[in-house]
Amino acid sequence: MSPVTPTPAELADLSDRAAIVTGGSRGIGYAIAAELLARGASVTITARKPDELAASVEQLAASVPDGDKRVIGLPGNAGDPESRAQTVARTVQRFGRLDILVNNAGVNPVYGPLMDADLEGVRKVFDINVVACLGYLQEAYRAWMGKHGGAVVNLASTAGLRSTGVIAAYGASKAALIRLTEELAAQLGPKIRVNAVAPAVVKTKFATALYADREEETARAYPMRRLGNPEDVASLVGFLVSDASSWITGETVRVDGGVLATGNLG
Repeated sequence: MSPVTPTPAELADLSDRAAIVTGGSRGIGYAIAAELLARGASVTITARKPDELAASVEQLAASVPDGDKRVIGLPGNAGDPESRAQTVARTVQRFGRLDILVNNAGVNPVYGPLMDADLEGVRKVFDINVVACLGYLQEAYRAWMGKHGGAVVNLASTAGLRSTGVIAAYGASKAALIRLTEELAAQLGPKIRVNAVAPAVVKTKFATALYADREEETARAYPMRRLGNPEDVASLVGFLVSDASSWITGETVRVDGGVLATGNLG
């Protein structure tokens, strides 16, 4: 008998898989958690603010069948090694596995020219945006993925692909994350796939300073004539962690409304 080819719906399905989404209480992280839950996964979200996290868990749980059993929130800072270890351990304890890791948590406290940048702030940017991503994957690898495999998505940025002059330290950290993604994909295949997504300006609280009071003007630089929504990124992440993308690893996929195609950076 010839092998049965899975249907597109079967390839997209994430039932019986467990995920961690860092920085998952709002914005892109929240949308990703909602996408994974809608595809059938069980999801742990993390965030630094317990009250905001609890409210997000309640909303997510109400959005899917058996949501109270399939989503948990664990307060913690991505830059804290103990917090990373506990998040991974508690996820495996609760769901019995850890198939998906989405490194979404990020910070950007440094604006303006690098010659004026506070180096402690730059260190924090790289610690959270790069080192913590590797730290989370190390924990996931030891706890589950090393033996069983999995899929990882790192949240990069178009700022990691083009110079901005304004969020330069952030952009440099995301460029490092893109290279880290390639290195990890090369080292961890074939069991573990590692990809990144690079959004342009997405309408979130985190990115407000980049478009506040001038959204229409900012959007005119984009061929799609609008800024991104968290769901635009979430649907791509859902694809990249599913079996529908089983031969994709080491890639950084732009989700930018076409802005980089214009030679500009919105």
